[in-house]
Amino acid sequence: MSKIRNQIYLSKRFFISLLLVVALFILGYSFAWFYFAGRLILLVFIVLTVSDFSWLFFNRGRLEVQRKLPARLSLGDDNPILVSIRSDLPMKISFEVIEELPPQFQKRDFLVKGQLLPGESYQLDYLLKPLTRGEYNFGYTNVYVSSVLGFIQQRIKGSEPETVAVYPSFISMRKLELMAISNRLEDVGVKRIRKVGLHSEFDQIREYVPGDDSRTLNWKATARRATLMVNQYQDERSQQVVSLIDMGRVMEMPFNGMALLDYAINASLIISNTAMFKHDRAGLITFSDQIHSLVAPDRKGGHLQRILEVLYKQQTDFNESSYEKLYATVSSKIRQRSLLILYTNFEGMPSMRRQLPYLKKLAGKHLLLVVFFENTEVQQLADARSRSLEEVYVHNIARKFIHDKKLMVREMKRAGIMALLTPPESLSVNLINKYLEIKARELI
Repeated sequence: MSKIRNQIYLSKRFFISLLLVVALFILGYSFAWFYFAGRLILLVFIVLTVSDFSWLFFNRGRLEVQRKLPARLSLGDDNPILVSIRSDLPMKISFEVIEELPPQFQKRDFLVKGQLLPGESYQLDYLLKPLTRGEYNFGYTNVYVSSVLGFIQQRIKGSEPETVAVYPSFISMRKLELMAISNRLEDVGVKRIRKVGLHSEFDQIREYVPGDDSRTLNWKATARRATLMVNQYQDERSQQVVSLIDMGRVMEMPFNGMALLDYAINASLIISNTAMFKHDRAGLITFSDQIHSLVAPDRKGGHLQRILEVLYKQQTDFNESSYEKLYATVSSKIRQRSLLILYTNFEGMPSMRRQLPYLKKLAGKHLLLVVFFENTEVQQLADARSRSLEEVYVHNIARKFIHDKKLMVREMKRAGIMALLTPPESLSVNLINKYLEIKARELI
């Protein structure tokens, strides 16, 4: 909240009026009546400027400016910011709002204009989408106030500077969680997977939802409620889902302003929350040429917050990742058969084949799902029409690149390894679909 401060700025209208007066005096050297008009207008200009100054700086009113920031921002999501302005000034005012946004946004043209009557309030809502994790420093909210005359502007510096941390995508995580609770995951592309067989442990009776197995219909409950009711059975619980995040240099490739590492971090948070929602235990390992962090699988209270805090601090060291150390760590720390979700990015067959022996060893003890990324920009390049000999070569190289990615998927499947090739922006939804498919097929 800010009171009016005595910071004076001359507006464009002031300088235009002053130039008009100067022009009249210059013309007065040749035409006498221009000189007299100039003197008259100069007198009016001085009176209006003094009146404008007095109205702004010598009144008992004030302007309140308040900015409300979230406690933390969500990576890759639209975060709402609220600025409220209330005028207790005795006259109608015009205002311009200029926010001092963090330098990470590279947005230097933030400007909102409006008008307020005495006693009125104005609510400014805008969205910010951070693309990197870390601390973001917000400066002042600057409000430039002017009266109806508009000769003088007064600058009000409201909302003291604040620092807000950007965490992995908890907004998307909560959105998917709410949709799961309300059975609306299909709205964001999560498929309803039909379960193979029936579990023996009864859970509850609920209303029929399109896609439910007709064999689970409970006819007695249907007759009582006059609507279709089904028996719901529990999935097998306390299974382990461990995210393995490659933090080597291959994950620093940018896509739509975000590094692939950040897409993987967002997806690992969402899949950990989904697994815990399904009564499984979630764990995390991050690695490059060494093991950066390890969170043992669990689902106790506060465990998801611990995963969130660990993910927030992860930074790549641009080194070559050691899958040998990853295999040794998984072998010694994760004894129970688990679903291992490995986030990496193989750019060619040679790099994938170098790591394939370690992937086979991991798949021999656990259920391994390798997630790597499809470059949609290369896909667009491959689909483009060639108009020159140079473009023919470029487009063929793009097609070869796409073909190699598909070959990697087939080679992993032949080795008994599940693979998910996905565009970065669809990673979370595609991964949830794959996880639900694995649960439905009872592969772990």
